[in-house]
Amino acid sequence: MGRILGLERFWRRRDARAVPTALARPGPPPGLGEAARGRALVEAARGGRSILMLAPGPDTEAMHRFGWLDDLAALGGPAARDLAWRWIDEWIGRHEGPGEGWSPNILSARIARWVGHAAWLTQTPPRPERRALFLRSLSRQTRWLARHWSGAAPSERPQVLAALIAAETALDGAPAQPARRAASMGRAAAEAVEPDGGIGARAPEALLELFCALVESAELLGQHVTSPHRDAIARIAPVLRGLRHVDGGLARFHGGGRGAPGRVERALAQAPRGAAAPLPMGFARLASGRSSVIIDAAAPPEGPGATMAHASTLAFEMTVGRRPLIVNCGSGLRHGPDWRRAGRATPSHSTLCVEGRSSARLDQAPDGRETLRDGPREVLTHRFDAERLQRMEASHDAWRKAFGLTHDRRLALDRGGAVLVGEDLLTTLGPPDERAFEAASRAGRHPGVGFAIRFHLHPDVVAESDPHGTTARLTLRSGEVWELSHDGGARLSLAPSVYLENSHPDPVPTQQVVLSGRAMAYATLVRWSLVRMGDGVPAPRDLWRGEDAPA
Repeated sequence: MGRILGLERFWRRRDARAVPTALARPGPPPGLGEAARGRALVEAARGGRSILMLAPGPDTEAMHRFGWLDDLAALGGPAARDLAWRWIDEWIGRHEGPGEGWSPNILSARIARWVGHAAWLTQTPPRPERRALFLRSLSRQTRWLARHWSGAAPSERPQVLAALIAAETALDGAPAQPARRAASMGRAAAEAVEPDGGIGARAPEALLELFCALVESAELLGQHVTSPHRDAIARIAPVLRGLRHVDGGLARFHGGGRGAPGRVERALAQAPRGAAAPLPMGFARLASGRSSVIIDAAAPPEGPGATMAHASTLAFEMTVGRRPLIVNCGSGLRHGPDWRRAGRATPSHSTLCVEGRSSARLDQAPDGRETLRDGPREVLTHRFDAERLQRMEASHDAWRKAFGLTHDRRLALDRGGAVLVGEDLLTTLGPPDERAFEAASRAGRHPGVGFAIRFHLHPDVVAESDPHGTTARLTLRSGEVWELSHDGGARLSLAPSVYLENSHPDPVPTQQVVLSGRAMAYATLVRWSLVRMGDGVPAPRDLWRGEDAPA
């Protein structure tokens, strides 16, 4: 132990001497922030408030990652820049040496933002002592990461290495030992990317971030890029294309958002095209005309990926042109622990829920994070397209043990993209299930087992229900109208909902359509449909043109 501490002191002294006077090659701005959140930070910081006061408790990890720097840069202007420098100075003063905020994944996120926003930060030249302090800290953190990057989890190593390569290039003009860095990146990419091009966490936005890290590091490594590195990029590209809606945004599942505007297109612009697996990363996609439907057709991830996973099996999202229609509530990660937990529950997704329960249970992991457990043991899917329909059927058994019921969902999108037909079936699969169902149906205050099929609406959608509770009229901002109706096997109502998205500083109120009822027999079927009304002529800005159209 004494020898290790002695080596660390030696490296720290050497790092302190190896400080450049300017960045040799600043990185490109990441463009990931939101001006609205930046404005809120500037307002909250009036009176000299510390960044530590704005990020107490478990949110200190986000503070150490410097995601707030993205938002201040997106806002721009002297006030935002002055605040950024004040908080950078404060952070350096409090966290100069290894300790809190110095794990490889957190540190790499921080230095990637320092490098990416360096041009903006120095747009107005800072005081010489401030510049020297910034460069000394960036240099020290980069050299520490060069020695400790392998301590990151395998799923995080490509992003950690990409940040290291970017920081070394910014400081010295090129990666240190580029052939060695390239070999390490190739091994990390091969380990993090699954054969079908997906990742274990099953979050589309996390896949996008990994893809961007691989593409950007390949550009910096140049001729040293290895075949496993290039192969990982080639495997991910078609999966990302399949996880985009027709408006270019990503499906919002398992803690991920839509992705920063334009980021998907920029990342895919030079990526090779290829055919994705039938169920890329466990998702099914129906797309026709101006409509896309993306369905979570697999069990939630397990292991490390479960700490961000949502109980969203068989949930779907639907987008029409450039207008999201049916959504999931999204990730509450940036809105506090209560919203984070609520966003992960099944009622926050556009799928069927039994007795208000989630299809997987949140549990506390040994490291303090909440993970999903007791999810579906078996998820079956089948895709079969006819001449005029794209169809898929999937089922899961999450409620079989408690209620004896299996959920089977069937979705069909017509070739014009104007009609989506759905069937949700709750059924027993044999005598043991029948006994479990009978016991559950007698256990409550009312006979049968309660269920609710939820359709969470994007905030831009205006919903009205008819007096008889059979249809809901859904009007998009473009004026296009869709009608949601059912066959009478449930009761239709409108209820409040929220839209949680990284681009919004606060949860956005919206609505949901709920088809509710009670399962009284061994098989309960609800048929419903979403139909575009009228001629469906879109507004000009709701059309994709030429090469801009997503694949």
